[in-house]
Amino acid sequence: MIKRIIGLSILLTIGGVLLVSFTTKKSIDLASYSTAGLDLYYVAPNFNEIEDGGTFVSPELGKSYVGFKEAVAFKESRGDYGVVNQFGYLGKYQFGKGTLDLLGVRNISKNDFLNNPKLQEKAFYANLSRNKWILRRDIKWSEGKRINGVVVTESGILAAAHLSGPGAVKKYLRSGGVEGFSDAFGTTIRYYMKRFGGYDTSFVVPDRKAKVVLL
Repeated sequence: MIKRIIGLSILLTIGGVLLVSFTTKKSIDLASYSTAGLDLYYVAPNFNEIEDGGTFVSPELGKSYVGFKEAVAFKESRGDYGVVNQFGYLGKYQFGKGTLDLLGVRNISKNDFLNNPKLQEKAFYANLSRNKWILRRDIKWSEGKRINGVVVTESGILAAAHLSGPGAVKKYLRSGGVEGFSDAFGTTIRYYMKRFGGYDTSFVVPDRKAKVVLL
């Protein structure tokens, strides 16, 4: 029994010596590893939000209004005026019937709309104009702020309104990004804010009663 106690004591002594020999004598200064000031927000993208190399890029158009609308069109339909998706959204900018009704585009067949690029371009501008009026205060209050890791810009707001409608964008901005939205494909307001931020949309005049003038 005494031998077993002596043996156990020896083992404990050896273990203690080894433990002390591996103990760090110098304490680590964790201050240099601080995350203060870093943007640590990250949202796992939906499958269709992952950049696949097909992003619209035009050095000639740059960040102009035309560059903005063509970038949005490329994301919506690859710029094809004749596209109808599985949910019934139409054309280059993927308009729904409700939005077209609001813009005064009524009593026109689907094929006539799809085959009329000029009409689609007018509808896109009128929708931007109407949304810019609805969101005018939110643009003023939110532009330049960072929400969910994305710097808010006017063009990002207008693109997001095209995706979700101005009401959803208001909720998103006024809740600090808490009240989100995603469309039937899972695309979010945050994603559109980021992807279409920084374009010059000063060309768009806010108009509460913006309508498409059919000539």
